[in-house]
Amino acid sequence: MMKLVILDRDGVINYDSDDYIKTADEWQPLPGSLEAIARLTKAGFDVCVATNQSGLARGYFDISELHAMHHKMVQLVEEQGGRIEKIEFCPHLPEDNCYCRKPQPGLYQHILSCYPDIDPGKVFSVGDSLRDLEAAVAAGCPPILVKTGKGERTLAKGGLPGNTVIVDDLDAAAAHIIYHQHRGD
Repeated sequence: MMKLVILDRDGVINYDSDDYIKTADEWQPLPGSLEAIARLTKAGFDVCVATNQSGLARGYFDISELHAMHHKMVQLVEEQGGRIEKIEFCPHLPEDNCYCRKPQPGLYQHILSCYPDIDPGKVFSVGDSLRDLEAAVAAGCPPILVKTGKGERTLAKGGLPGNTVIVDDLDAAAAHIIYHQHRGD
């Protein structure tokens, strides 16, 4: 049976910056994140990434630089024995009010449409911001908040969706997801 997990990028897989991650050199994995994706892959999950990238619309980087960042991420994950099946990104500004920018569920729904046999209620989604969690819930996916990236700030603000699981990092999220998948939750 096909299994799927959806991850945010900045603050979950790699270090985040309030000044944006603008180059492949600035894209640096968080400790244990690449190994966590490899564990999910080895446990039979398709791993997809859903990420807001308004830095494109702001002119901080261009599409070729974004592709270079994603190529680096995919390559580093593969070196650990993992795989990222799909990367969906929103290039728009918040004021564009598009359907793909989190907290809207468009990125998640597009990924889920590629997996029509999977119940969204069994697709864990991992993020570090409230908008990640809100997009997951709007798409019907159980949300997991990591304390990395903006996670501690998000936790301090409160107002999380009621079914949010809170973990330290992507490694802990992977352990939670694999455990619940084996239990059949």
